[in-house]
Amino acid sequence: MSFATSNPVLVEVVRSGFVESVHRGAVVVTAPDGSVRAAIGDVDTPVFPRSTNKPFQALGMLKAGLEIDDTDLALVCASHAGEPGHIERALSILAAAGLGEDDLLCPPEPRPAAMNCSGKHAGMLTTCVQRGWSTDDYTDPDHPLQRVITETVEELTGEKIAAVGVDGCGAPLFAFSLTALARAFSKASGTRVGEVMRANPWLVAGSGKEDTLLMLSVPGLLSKGGAEGVHAMTLSDGTTVTCKFDDGAARARGPLLAAVLRALDAWPTNPAAQAVVDGLRRGSGLVLGGGREVGGLRVAAEVEKELTRLLAA
Repeated sequence: MSFATSNPVLVEVVRSGFVESVHRGAVVVTAPDGSVRAAIGDVDTPVFPRSTNKPFQALGMLKAGLEIDDTDLALVCASHAGEPGHIERALSILAAAGLGEDDLLCPPEPRPAAMNCSGKHAGMLTTCVQRGWSTDDYTDPDHPLQRVITETVEELTGEKIAAVGVDGCGAPLFAFSLTALARAFSKASGTRVGEVMRANPWLVAGSGKEDTLLMLSVPGLLSKGGAEGVHAMTLSDGTTVTCKFDDGAARARGPLLAAVLRALDAWPTNPAAQAVVDGLRRGSGLVLGGGREVGGLRVAAEVEKELTRLLAA
């Protein structure tokens, strides 16, 4: 099973006025009630949501009985940058459960606590300790914790999991559609998990990171990116956007998300915030030639036109 291969071009890479490369993919926008407002590309074929899945995993931990304070819960939902404050908090979560860094089963380079998923793993371990479950196999799909998380994901998405894989951090990863991801993310936004993520944007990502900048710039926004070109964000009214780029390009997400914000009339009014979001619109990584800027990324004109048409009013 794999993603669709006939998705349209969403974002173009322009060098010296010439379209040099393109990023194909799919994007869906759902209303607060979960109905689809706009869909471009294949939004029904299952994809791996990667780290956009973390809020759902955190909700599964809470359902399993995790007791944790709000700030630590934000790190459980994070794809953090491994800054000193992130590492210290991950270690403190482990210490509170009587555990140490060596108990983490996420990749050890440069050290386990610095890995961007260490907060999630610390939360999983803490849940196991509090429930009296084994800690040496907590990433096994058949572990009691992972079974609760699986049930939680299916409840939130309203879909049966199409495939189970191993995420980059070693934890189980579930495949479902972009539309299901949007509906689940909207539900998660209205929970304690959504509240603590919005209240702690730096913990969720880090200094200068896309999610942190978006949540700081757009009031009430919940944002969570994932590897391989996946992203999810929910506005304060529950309107939700999810996307996936076929080539896994993270650099293409910013321009697309900015275009959707503008089409939804959700562009920030604060000048400093406008500048931040406009920077995301240009994409991560300028197109350089001879050491100077000679181009950039842009949403394909037909896609921008279609988003504006579908999301008007």
